[in-house]
Amino acid sequence: MSQRDKDEDEKGDEGAAAVGAEEDETKGIISAGRQQVDVVTHEEDEEVLFKMRAKLFRFDKSTTPNSWKERGTGEVKLLKHKQTQKIRLLMRRDKTLKVCANHYVSEYMKLTVNSGSDRSWVWTCPRDFAEEPPSEEVFAIRFANSENAEKFREHFEEAQKSNERLSSARGETPAAEPSSTTTSTPTSSSTTQETPSKVTESETPSSS
Repeated sequence: MSQRDKDEDEKGDEGAAAVGAEEDETKGIISAGRQQVDVVTHEEDEEVLFKMRAKLFRFDKSTTPNSWKERGTGEVKLLKHKQTQKIRLLMRRDKTLKVCANHYVSEYMKLTVNSGSDRSWVWTCPRDFAEEPPSEEVFAIRFANSENAEKFREHFEEAQKSNERLSSARGETPAAEPSSTTTSTPTSSSTTQETPSKVTESETPSSS
């Protein structure tokens, strides 16, 4: 092999090494760009007791006349904290995962059948923490079918009993707020079920 051929081979090897280094660097940048970022949701410390897709509505008292407003569609969950053992209801919107309902399941809440539908429930929450500041809300939730709605009722009422037993054992007032370590007695207006106009089938499209 001539000296010229040797020089060309060496240049070729150096070029290949440079290209390889650039590829490794590019892969590193891409890998870093794809690096998974851990997001703390506080659900890591909770056990999922129930999870099902549904559509949530809230009764808007600020409008004239009062009306039902869609709060979001997504998975509604009943979560039990591994340390405190308290159970809360949490629901996030699809895609954005924004919280649309977040409150402890208290004995003061009463599920009532929505007029004209066997797959929808209505209840009053003393304080919901989906948004700030927390507020009293009247919710309506609708499921794909009556079987799913019944499963929700069963788990919801069992969660109420569990939280009540826990509070009684600790000598506490039943919890009303999931973001606080203290409990408080709900206002008198929250101990009775409000009866706004019922959600109709046309107002609550089927959950997909």
